[in-house]
Amino acid sequence: MTNINWSEEVQKRENEILTSTQEFLKIKSVLDETTVSEGAPFGEGIAQALKHLLHKGEQDGFTVKNVDGYAGHIELGQGEDVIGILCHIDVVPEGDGWSVDPYGGEIKDGKIYARGAIDDKGPTMAAYYAMKIVKDLGVPLNKRVRMIIGTDEESNWQCVDHYFKHEEMPKMGFAPDADFPIINAEKGIADFDLVQAPLKDASPSSVTLTALESGRRYNMVPDFAKAMLNVQEGAEDIQERFNSFLQGKQLQGKTSMDQKQLTLELQGVSAHGSVPEKGKNAGLLLNAFLQTIQLDEQGKQYVDFVNRYLVGDTVGQALEASYRDDITGDLTINVGILRYSQEEGGKLGLNTRYPVTADIDKIVDSIKSHSASFNMEIQNFSDSKPHHVDKNHPLIQTLQNVYTEQTGEEATLLAIGGGTYARALDAGVAFGPLFEGREELAHEKDEYMVVEDLLRATAIYAQAILELAK
Repeated sequence: MTNINWSEEVQKRENEILTSTQEFLKIKSVLDETTVSEGAPFGEGIAQALKHLLHKGEQDGFTVKNVDGYAGHIELGQGEDVIGILCHIDVVPEGDGWSVDPYGGEIKDGKIYARGAIDDKGPTMAAYYAMKIVKDLGVPLNKRVRMIIGTDEESNWQCVDHYFKHEEMPKMGFAPDADFPIINAEKGIADFDLVQAPLKDASPSSVTLTALESGRRYNMVPDFAKAMLNVQEGAEDIQERFNSFLQGKQLQGKTSMDQKQLTLELQGVSAHGSVPEKGKNAGLLLNAFLQTIQLDEQGKQYVDFVNRYLVGDTVGQALEASYRDDITGDLTINVGILRYSQEEGGKLGLNTRYPVTADIDKIVDSIKSHSASFNMEIQNFSDSKPHHVDKNHPLIQTLQNVYTEQTGEEATLLAIGGGTYARALDAGVAFGPLFEGREELAHEKDEYMVVEDLLRATAIYAQAILELAK
């Protein structure tokens, strides 16, 4: 190991690191299909963030490349082999209920607040300045260090797919997008829709579900849901029972009536799709109430399926899809998107995280068999296979030594349900930036990163870069 005082090198640049991070967080880099154009495949905000970071890299003397707006890289050093640092600059939508500007980058009480502060723009800046410190010190490297900048990690990973069609694969590397010490196992991630076809000649009812909407992303627990009902009689009774339902579950919501159209709204609590049990899924909760109403045949079929198989069950037991192993724990299911219309039927967008030893085909077959009797079928299936790096790999041993030297703590190996860009590498792990015991608010309101942790992570990454590339 080196005799460089990495913490001291970070302290010299503290103001620059924080100012740059704040500037970066102010860019609203959310997928925006309405502003897609050539060179901006995911919209203007994400394109602006990519250009911002690449321009900064160019100004600081790195080699930079924009790969058609899908991704980019910032490179340091020389040599045949490449050490990859895989980051992403896109963020999920901010959602509701923030106490600060979600794109303000405000620092208060030792924390920097913004959407992307912990996932993944704050950590990206920590890794960037780690590279800059190594560059400033002029330490000779025998390998190239390449920060690969993704722009579609929160959606479909088209960015890294495109990038690696055109650029070389690093020999090994890490993603600063999860927890310390080291994550060497990640669950598989299967996203798909369960689609209900409209019923022909459905039986009428005095209460018809005309629309339901909840959720924006497969990998977020929805924090808002709205249902619209055509009510011929009994609207006041439904409103009263809904208000009692909200009170009983300590939830916020409201009702409104326009002629025969009754609207029900419910506030939940968002969470990351890998830990659906941490949130309060507004769409599922609203469905739980809707099941207490005698709905039309098609609406009832949709609501009954949701309640029978998904409400109150985040591990797939009712669907007979549950599975666990000792490496990565339980399978989880997040219902990230709920859509229904009287004309088109219903849709459920599921985000399933399955253990490294699970057979995804058997899981899908079980879900299919239970869905069929409710007139639902699987569509738009995508699957990112599980990822596991052996504990004896040189990458892991190097990072363990660095982490232990800087923190004095044992660098244990962890497994997660989240999916990081580490799985895009043959030999990649997630490495920080969240330290043990810290609250994580990725994908939640008032997301933040502790300033001290941002600086500590920068020091750890700087030493890791040198040790891996020297």
